[in-house]
Amino acid sequence: MDLTAPAVLFPAISLLLLAYTNRFLALATLIRNLHDRHIANPDELIIAQISNLRRRVLLIRNMQACGAFSLLLCTVCMFVLFFDMLLFGQVTFGFSLLLMAISLAISIYEIQISVDALNLQLSSLEDCDPSRRKP
Repeated sequence: MDLTAPAVLFPAISLLLLAYTNRFLALATLIRNLHDRHIANPDELIIAQISNLRRRVLLIRNMQACGAFSLLLCTVCMFVLFFDMLLFGQVTFGFSLLLMAISLAISIYEIQISVDALNLQLSSLEDCDPSRRKP
């Protein structure tokens, strides 16, 4: 193993962290908007949405943490390989890949929760539309 393998992982992890940050910022904006709407006009649906968003924010935090630790271990791996400590480099690279996989798995779960929330919102909208009601 040489420095190439962990070096190739660097841009992927960086882009992944950027995507996670964008998701977090979008959720933060949505939470603030829902909060303002609820203060102006209290609604149980908004409370349920906020509860769902709280869970998603925690998942994104965990995704970011695993991704950041993955990047850190990738950096340590490159440093260790630079000093020809092959076994330690392989172990740190393996842990880096494991953390990346965990981060991606959490991301898939968060996406599923997001889709479920959108489906609930859409079904609520369909319930309000008389032309969509089933006989």
